[in-house]
Amino acid sequence: MSQTLKTRQPLTLDEARHHLTGPIASVHTPFLRDGELDEASLAAQIGRYLEAGSRTILMTVGNSHYFCLSDDEIARVTRIVCREAAGRAMVVAADRMHATRRAVEFARFAREEGADLVMCMPPDWNNSCTPATLAQHYATVAAEWPVMIVTNLMGPRGDAFGMEALRLSLDLSARIVAIKDDVCGLFAQKMTVHFRERAAIFAGGLKLNHLNIAPYGADGYMSTFIGFCPEITRRYWSCIEAGDMAGAWRITETYETPLFELMSSFPGDWNAGWHGCLELFGIGKRWRRPPYYSLNDEEMERLKDFFVSRRLL
Repeated sequence: MSQTLKTRQPLTLDEARHHLTGPIASVHTPFLRDGELDEASLAAQIGRYLEAGSRTILMTVGNSHYFCLSDDEIARVTRIVCREAAGRAMVVAADRMHATRRAVEFARFAREEGADLVMCMPPDWNNSCTPATLAQHYATVAAEWPVMIVTNLMGPRGDAFGMEALRLSLDLSARIVAIKDDVCGLFAQKMTVHFRERAAIFAGGLKLNHLNIAPYGADGYMSTFIGFCPEITRRYWSCIEAGDMAGAWRITETYETPLFELMSSFPGDWNAGWHGCLELFGIGKRWRRPPYYSLNDEEMERLKDFFVSRRLL
């Protein structure tokens, strides 16, 4: 992570697993009220994550709002994150439904900017991919720079499709070193058992998703609280390391589950609430880029009351 471009070597599986073990911070691209990128708040957000001890800074199509950004803006976000995290954490860049040639070009850009991994989200309109074509896509990108697979497109295609795509991918390239699970349930359990020795595997979304696969060998999880209530993150991970699954469950049910129930009740769903948290904890502002909904003052008060009631604010 601190090497220069000329001397940097591709990340190994062991290195990826080290950085993806434990709580993982995900970038939530912040905006100004007029919808412009808030670059100062983005830098502050990365600083918070690093102070809290995250070994990885993860960009994603969803949390990082890539559906609302231009290619140039995605490049700007990637540059800022790489600059702020340089030498201090592993950086995972993310592409956005790129065809193979364009995905390779993005991987080259990410490598040159200092990212350590590229999360690939290939297109699959009208079930157009097969397990073999997906595997070839991932392997071709991995020839440029190490790859993380995200399982989200595999959910609608069924367990057999997803398992075959992952098996073929890992057979084709040893530089596919990580899997982010977004499918959950039995598929995630089976996937973790089958592939945990061949890739670092972590849970996207909620602690409940991590608890679903932690007993099967998952390495880490995307943390909700790491940027603004890191003590909750530390307590949860201490339970996991101690094998105290009941304690980890209690923390989840006390803090994360009711928080997401509240945020999901807002117009604009939970992500509108998450951006409200940026404002409550002084990391950024509540605003999201139109046409996405941003919380109003009354909703912000309800969000604040949640944290006050649990002595977190």
